[in-house]
Amino acid sequence: MMQVWDHLWNNVHLATMDTDAGDIRDAAIAVHAGKIAWLGKESDLPKGWQASQVTDGQGHWITPGLTDCHTHLVYGGNRSHEFEARLNGVSYEAIAQQGGGIRFTVSATREASEEALLAEAIPRLRSLLKEGVTTVEIKSGYGLDIASERKILRVARRLGEIFPVRVVTTFLGAHALPLEYHGRADAYIRHVCDEMLPALAEEGLVDAVDAFCENIGFSYAQTEQVFIAAQKLGLPVKLHAEQLSDQDGAALTARYQGLSADHLEYLSQKGIVAMAASGTVAVLLPGAFYYLRETKLPPVQALRDAGVPMALATDCNPGTSPMTSLLLTMNMGCTLFRMTPLECLQGVTVHAARALGLRQTTGMLRVGMDADMARWAITRPADLSYYIGGNFLSERIFQGKSATVS
Repeated sequence: MMQVWDHLWNNVHLATMDTDAGDIRDAAIAVHAGKIAWLGKESDLPKGWQASQVTDGQGHWITPGLTDCHTHLVYGGNRSHEFEARLNGVSYEAIAQQGGGIRFTVSATREASEEALLAEAIPRLRSLLKEGVTTVEIKSGYGLDIASERKILRVARRLGEIFPVRVVTTFLGAHALPLEYHGRADAYIRHVCDEMLPALAEEGLVDAVDAFCENIGFSYAQTEQVFIAAQKLGLPVKLHAEQLSDQDGAALTARYQGLSADHLEYLSQKGIVAMAASGTVAVLLPGAFYYLRETKLPPVQALRDAGVPMALATDCNPGTSPMTSLLLTMNMGCTLFRMTPLECLQGVTVHAARALGLRQTTGMLRVGMDADMARWAITRPADLSYYIGGNFLSERIFQGKSATVS
């Protein structure tokens, strides 16, 4: 039977991420109707194949398009003045007392128009796309009232309409306690669960639900209320867990079959066992670890030993990880967390897609999956983690079409 495809790339090497790296050298890959239609050794191409377009891949490597599975990409203003103040000896407490920290970002986000937030977010997204990202998660959480949370999520949706990228939205209303609810955290959580989440979900703005379970965030019991509300609406959950202390949040997330638990510097063995049993992905965020000059490493070896899939993400946000480079994140995963280059590449492809509930759609090169790919002028896949500040992307492909962003 004659094979007829939209596009064929030949003279390439493939890192399929299907069973470890799944490397195929001297390969070709074909797409049709936005899906991968064939891949394998170029010498094994079926007889009589036809393609509307053929691209000589110049001996480059093709990987799945990268996935940034934890970002806070849409927010107002920046906090470089706080960064400078801390380096000049001003304490976090003093900055907070002066209206800084997350309150500053919430204020700036509430004041900004939807168009202003969109304009601020576009350069951040462009930076990611220029590095081969084809899927990005964008959280709310810097509005903390329904109008502002809606505004953030609407901007996230618009970014996915303007640019050739898959945007996954996450409602993070339980990110911090807004000033108007000072001393009334339980009341705020009721507002999140009974009013904000149902309304935003009804508007089609929410793909998943997140919370910040921490001494400076919300308690285990309050977090569980958010999970129950999400479950009633049929929405998957994930959690900012064990970043500053062990609150047993990862095990809670696993109990609700959560997609991921993120940060995890203070993750316990109990949490690891629970995540392994539920298939919950560990999303590690070396940018925040670096920026906060954290000293306690996440338990990478224990996660590895337990078979917990590990993803990596930028955690792009104004306060603790103002980073828009997933390639730098991969290097940090190796240098700071002692992950291998293969683990880091898995962490921004197959495992990152799983952390967003997209394991059947993207994150691997496999026949039938979305043709989201990145072509790199590199000698081996480890080069992607090896270089600091290097970007060797030669072509970004989204749903089968060349979509390189200049």
